[in-house]
Amino acid sequence: MTSRLRVAVAAPLEPALCDLIVELEPRIDLFVDQALLPPMRHPADFSGDPSFRRTPSQQRAYEYLLDRADALYGIPDVDPAALARAVRSNPSLRWVHTMAAGGGGQVRAAELTGAELERVVFTTSAGVHGDSLAEFAVFGVFAGAKHLPRLLRQQREREWSGRWLMSQVSDQTALVLGLGGIGSAVAAKLSALGATVIATSRSGASAPGVSRTVHPDDVRSVLPEVSAVVSTLPGTDATHHLVGSEFLAALAPGTTVVNVGRGTVIDEAALLRELETGRVGFAALDVFEVEPLPSDSPLWSHPRVLVSPHTAALDAREDRRIAELFAENARRLLDGETPRNVVDTVEFY
Repeated sequence: MTSRLRVAVAAPLEPALCDLIVELEPRIDLFVDQALLPPMRHPADFSGDPSFRRTPSQQRAYEYLLDRADALYGIPDVDPAALARAVRSNPSLRWVHTMAAGGGGQVRAAELTGAELERVVFTTSAGVHGDSLAEFAVFGVFAGAKHLPRLLRQQREREWSGRWLMSQVSDQTALVLGLGGIGSAVAAKLSALGATVIATSRSGASAPGVSRTVHPDDVRSVLPEVSAVVSTLPGTDATHHLVGSEFLAALAPGTTVVNVGRGTVIDEAALLRELETGRVGFAALDVFEVEPLPSDSPLWSHPRVLVSPHTAALDAREDRRIAELFAENARRLLDGETPRNVVDTVEFY
């Protein structure tokens, strides 16, 4: 333990939130030069304005700050290569906080050695986005239950059709893949609406609103009984294409699929096939296997797919919540406690 923590701000952070971090944890010595950080175009724009460029002297000054810190607020320039440089140039660095809930993927991309991963603790902003993403997930479940694509098509074509049955979310069974911060929030909201919630859990742990948990290895046993699947899973080797051909083929016809986790969890080719068969009745997707979603992807034009450009997590309060989480983790680190949201450096989530 040390009595103080030298923190370099590596990602855009407005001055008021710089002040808030130090107010919440006075043992932080915060080093920040706003001229060295790209302007934010909107809340949570941690990459900043893409036209921003540092002069060579500014780049040296930026790296000087990073190389004399115990901790970094953000991955430098959201660039795995810049993260690797910072870790290798600064033997005193012991903690890096990533802005993304799925920051483990950026850590993996830095290709750090085992010794480097052992020396530096990496944490993510998991949980900060839970409510926002849970609301999008609920929106997706509702959109599927209420046949949003058909309503939009008929309105566009000014077609007053005969009446048809819609589903009640309160009568549905929803499967939530993953019970982290996002999955727990999804389960609570769907349960509050009267839905029956089944969730996957490797540990067997449950959460409020969950009626039953199943191990991921046994998930196919419950697929025929669910009306909606919501993925909140991180992108790891274990979750890659978990929602693939066999998974989707086991669903009941007309099932809604929502993804607010990572795009690699769903095999998009398999999803498109089952959209054509009708086994998947509707898909609401905020994340994709390749981002930005290629302009020639069939998902853009599919009549029963809602494409959200990875924006469902964005919330006006996100920056403040991350700053508060960072201050809390700084306190934990200084007091010899385990920080929240430590990246698993085997699976990188």
